[in-house]
Parts: sequence; C-alpha cells; structure tokens
Amino acid sequence: MFKPNIGTLNALIRITGGLILLSWGTAQLVKRPYRNFPLISVMAGAMKVAEGITRFCPVVFLYEERVQEHEEDDYSNINPS
Repeated sequence: MFKPNIGTLNALIRITGGLILLSWGTAQLVKRPYRNFPLISVMAGAMKVAEGITRFCPVVFLYEERVQEHEEDDYSNINPS
C-alpha cells in the first residue's frame, strides 16, 4: 500500500514517545474523566505509535510530495527584476 518513509530510529522514537503520551493521558483520564486535553494526548499518542509501527508518516509524505512538485517547476523563465 504505502512505502515506509521514516527510518528505524525515527520509528522507535515515535513508538516510545507515543507510548509515553498514551500512558500519561490514560492515567489523567482515570483521575479526571471529563477533561479534553488528556483525551487529545491519548489520540495523538496512539497515532504516533501507529506511525512508528507502520513506519509511514502522512505529514512526511505530504511534505516530500510538495517538495518534489516544486523541484519539477522550471523557474528559468522568471525575471527577478
């Protein structure tokens, strides 16, 4: 489906950070279940763990696609003055 676009070390860092966010958010939700910030951190942590496991980051994919698009443009006909 999608090719991995992050390295192994980056994936391990994402998994570690994601599990930290996930555990912190879960512990906060147990204390105060009606707060929004711990819920957002749980969702962000789960997303980072998934990115680390699949080694695919949609933000990196979009950035690389945009950079590739700009490299294909020909700026030789533009007059800077």
